[in-house]
Amino acid sequence: MKQLIQNLRSGETVLEEIPAPLVKKGHVLIRTHHSLVSLGTEKMLVEFGRSNLIAKARQQPEKVKQVLDKIKTDGLLPTLEAVFNKLDEPLPLGYCNAGTVIEVGDGVADFKVGDRVISNGGHAEFVCVPQNLCAHIPENTSFEEASFTVIGAIGLQGIRLVQPTFGETVVVIGLGLIGLITADLLKANGCRVIGFDFDENKVNLAIARGITAYNSSNGLDVVATVQELTKQAGGADAVIITASTKSNDVIGQAAKMSRKRGRIVLVGVIGLSIDRSDFYKKELSFQVSCSYGPGRYDENYENKGQDYPLAFVRWTQKRNFEAILQAMSSGQISVKDLITEIVDFENYMQVYGQMGGNKIASLLRYKQDSNLPSSQFVLKEGAYQSQKGVIGIIGAGNFTKMTMLPAMKGLPATYKYIASAGGLSAKSLASKYGFDISTTDYQTILKDPEVDLVMVTTRHNSHAQMVKACLESGKNVFVEKPLAITQEQLQMVIDAQLNNPNRFVTVGFNRRFAPHVVKAKQLLGEKNTPVLNMIATMNAGFIDESVWVQDMQVGGGRIIGEACHFIDLMTYLSGSLVQSVHMSALGSNPAENTDNAILTLKFANGSQGVINYFSNGNKAYPKERIEIHSQGKTIVVDNFRKIEAFGCKGFSKSSGTQDKGHKAQFKLLVDAVKKGAKAPISFEEIVNTTKAGFAAIESLKTGNVIHL
Repeated sequence: MKQLIQNLRSGETVLEEIPAPLVKKGHVLIRTHHSLVSLGTEKMLVEFGRSNLIAKARQQPEKVKQVLDKIKTDGLLPTLEAVFNKLDEPLPLGYCNAGTVIEVGDGVADFKVGDRVISNGGHAEFVCVPQNLCAHIPENTSFEEASFTVIGAIGLQGIRLVQPTFGETVVVIGLGLIGLITADLLKANGCRVIGFDFDENKVNLAIARGITAYNSSNGLDVVATVQELTKQAGGADAVIITASTKSNDVIGQAAKMSRKRGRIVLVGVIGLSIDRSDFYKKELSFQVSCSYGPGRYDENYENKGQDYPLAFVRWTQKRNFEAILQAMSSGQISVKDLITEIVDFENYMQVYGQMGGNKIASLLRYKQDSNLPSSQFVLKEGAYQSQKGVIGIIGAGNFTKMTMLPAMKGLPATYKYIASAGGLSAKSLASKYGFDISTTDYQTILKDPEVDLVMVTTRHNSHAQMVKACLESGKNVFVEKPLAITQEQLQMVIDAQLNNPNRFVTVGFNRRFAPHVVKAKQLLGEKNTPVLNMIATMNAGFIDESVWVQDMQVGGGRIIGEACHFIDLMTYLSGSLVQSVHMSALGSNPAENTDNAILTLKFANGSQGVINYFSNGNKAYPKERIEIHSQGKTIVVDNFRKIEAFGCKGFSKSSGTQDKGHKAQFKLLVDAVKKGAKAPISFEEIVNTTKAGFAAIESLKTGNVIHL
């Protein structure tokens, strides 16, 4: 299938051929009929993509600071590599889609095959969208009209925050597509609407729709104009800002034209340098509207299908969609006259080649053929029956594209498959790194007898099931940490390994392969490792509670999901398995997904380790630091950039580019597969590390030392 993307590095807007998505639980698969181009939002993205690196930096000063901080802690080369990898990510365009349901996922009750629906899906021939981001199109509403629904819901949410009453005067600043629909909705709500814009064409269109509108580009005093029109009330009752500008003038004007205790809601994007006195004297309220309404960016609502009770949250984003569609169906609002052009999807450059001008709304029209979408896209043909080291990768997220594939570049492996649920990220990486096939159906990889190594980098809750499926399909498996997030999942993997002893499982515990860590092991004495005291400090950084890693059912929390790196590292350094674990956490009543904790480990050979895993530190401080003390020796590894040793004859210190061991790990992995050798890390150690992570959480809950 084809999907429209923006390349942020080259600036090209491209119609990309990618595998179609498979329907997922709680989702619907939609064949697109029409999609609306958001000439405001998408124009900004396209122009950003077409700008040079300096211009990009100027537009994102907060990102520049992050880059500078990363250079200080990680070094110049790793930072530049991360920046350019980020710029290579394809950016899907569009969020106003109308089409027909062709498949429904498990747990979907509101939709069936053949239903006409809208969604926030992108510009693509097929989209897979959560059920709470879809709504039924009324029979008397066309696909062309329905494609305005999401844009309309953005304006409607701004109105709901303003809470206008019949007869109030509301000013709309910015008469683009969202502004015009917002003005129409306000009129339907019984409000008097005053509109301003710099574009004469948009002003004339607003006037034709019964809006009192003015061109503010000719020196018009917008504040005086509103004050003159609202003498009796002393100013506008409310102002909704739908404009897009970096200027701070708009927010000041909105305050000055408002009456006492007036309301201002920002729907667009403007400069927000506020003069306190403008708001103080009038006791004005100011609020920023979030997209389509309650539920937006809530993982439980959007992807898990958990609706908000209507009695407590009357207007969710889905119910806002339905309200807009009902307004179209009943004739309360009309969008047909807003359509500037309808362009065949293949001719998209007629829209994106010159965005703006006199255009109000551009629609893309899609061919409706009978062919079902293909879940894979073949970039090149290959046959590898006699080869070893044929790889299939399941998961094309940040770890795969930012860390794993760059580290594997140049290794003597054959990349046959890469799979991702959406298809776009897999296709992008397939093209960049020379894969034969990108797919959205990972079962294709498991069924191919040529593949002898599967690498799994999906979300944590799927790891164990994926590993089991790979082993049962006769594949060796590398899985990014953690191996499992529950005892039941771990036992499932153990059983699968016992039943398939000729295939191995290894986990992405790369720190033990870092050059400075290997050097530390040598300095300690590899053959007869002494008893050690070890301290590892992880300045992990803050991650919001809403991120999936923090969800114990999905990510397992950061202790199980990330601190396991240091449990394995200490196992490697000590040459011994963890025997007992105790964990305490910050605060008087810490949650089990805490990411401010201290783990104390006791090893079978008498060594002991302390893992300080903190998220409340400063980003300017190095992220990871390991200290090892034994037999008069002290060795410090600082952020995998330098090593310093005290009491080690013939060696004092060394430094260089940061290396966390990924490249060495993947080289050993590929060699093991090609030679039929053992896994780089023993299964016994992997299981022990996983159990130690579970024991840490149990210790937190009980307050006891947990013996493995």
